[in-house]
Amino acid sequence: MGLYISAVVILMLVAISNLAAKFIRVIPRTYINLLMGIIFACIPLINKLVIGFDSEFFMAFIIAPLLFFEGQQTRSFLVQRKFKEILGTAIVLALISAIVGLFAVNRIFDIGLPLALIMIAISTPTDATALDSVREGRDVPKRTEVVLKMESLFNDASGIILLQAAVLWFKTGELSYTKNFSDFLISAVGGVILGAGIAFITMILRQMIIRSRWNETSSHLIIYFATPILIYLVAERIELSGIIAVVSAGLIFNGEMSRSRFSIPRYLSFFNQTVSFVGGALNSYVFVVLGISIARIVADQREEMTSTLEWLWIGIIIYVVSTTIRYLYARFLSKNSRMEAVTFALGGVHGAVTLALAFSLAGMGITGTNFDLILLTEAVVIILSMLVPTILFKFILNPILNEDDIRTKSKGVREKMVGVGINYVRDLEISPAVKESVTFDLLDQTRKTTVKEFLNQWRGVNNKRYVFTGFQAVEERQILMNAFEKEREFLYELLDGVALGEAQYVYDVYSELLISESLVLDYYE
Repeated sequence: MGLYISAVVILMLVAISNLAAKFIRVIPRTYINLLMGIIFACIPLINKLVIGFDSEFFMAFIIAPLLFFEGQQTRSFLVQRKFKEILGTAIVLALISAIVGLFAVNRIFDIGLPLALIMIAISTPTDATALDSVREGRDVPKRTEVVLKMESLFNDASGIILLQAAVLWFKTGELSYTKNFSDFLISAVGGVILGAGIAFITMILRQMIIRSRWNETSSHLIIYFATPILIYLVAERIELSGIIAVVSAGLIFNGEMSRSRFSIPRYLSFFNQTVSFVGGALNSYVFVVLGISIARIVADQREEMTSTLEWLWIGIIIYVVSTTIRYLYARFLSKNSRMEAVTFALGGVHGAVTLALAFSLAGMGITGTNFDLILLTEAVVIILSMLVPTILFKFILNPILNEDDIRTKSKGVREKMVGVGINYVRDLEISPAVKESVTFDLLDQTRKTTVKEFLNQWRGVNNKRYVFTGFQAVEERQILMNAFEKEREFLYELLDGVALGEAQYVYDVYSELLISESLVLDYYE
């Protein structure tokens, strides 16, 4: 019961923080989610309702689906084209960062090599979701953006293998390079084969069902959302990389969606909306949980924090060393420009996976003061990796047309479009009730109708003034469709004078208009 209550409470915090983000436009939504988690964790009544962080549940039911969605949005040919860069960032860069960071922490703070490696390994995985939040509204160099995304998809496995090796070294005093490397190969390659194999079989079965009379939308959705969770759990159970398995599965599904979108268009439209909603909710969920966890770490480790600042300095050193290594790697090994190298270095943002790995240590037998030190250190690394690029990107990267700009331009286009539709209806000689109903429907597209106007329409439906049958029903439907056609003609003309790169806001309005037309058609079926 505690798990269910906890999930509902966090989802409510997600809803509240996302609403708050609509009013606080100057701060990215991710930070609002994070801040909301911190604030509510400080309220004892709410904090009691949220159970402690469960790293296994978090990885299987939150991170695995998110990485699956990320994989599905990535073209498989990009992985083939960027295969050398993927190997470089997931293996070479991870190893160089681990070795340099290991000896830096060991020498500066006189911390044992095994414990230092544990800290370094946990801060190896980067987070694509966190990166999107820190670069919001800024134009990241295309080459760097692709490499950062690929890195975040595949370097989690490197961090997990390094962590397992470090924990074993910490417990036994032995570090086997050969065994660790072979474990990594088996885990990574096995994850690719397992994830891609299960996804391919699932894809074939789904396509066979789509093309038969047994097709059922609800079954497709259930199978789809269960797929990454099951793949992750199976992979981890047989000691393969669950992360790489779900990413590989997502890559397989990318091609399926692009080549079967018109076989059942209603389903795919609903599917896309559902995946977008679930992905957005899970992203916000991650950072609310991150905020709650950071607040609890600070509260629980207050004595440790005040007795020494070693945790702070270790976190700063790990971040500075890893960022420096990332810059040198991008500049001199990958031959990137200075701006690309700086962007790549700062783009190594850490988030949910780092936190999950830190909490997983409790199940590996790392407890006491060592566990406390690691938690505090990783909290510093996460905060710095998000805060520093958020600030610096504002100065070194050019702004792009963000959601607020698109929303503003879309609003202007929508209002002009609706004006065209209303002018058409105004000149028609039709029954007053039909004209009132259609005019309100068209005005509703601008989202400027008042609650008072809505209540008037609501009363009209209840007293049957706006419930049409027979000829009036046909008349209302035909007039709405004709008005929509006039609006579409306006958008066609508008697109002729808009540059290709700035047409997105027109397409957004056009997409909404098509959905409105489909609603009218569906209503009268």
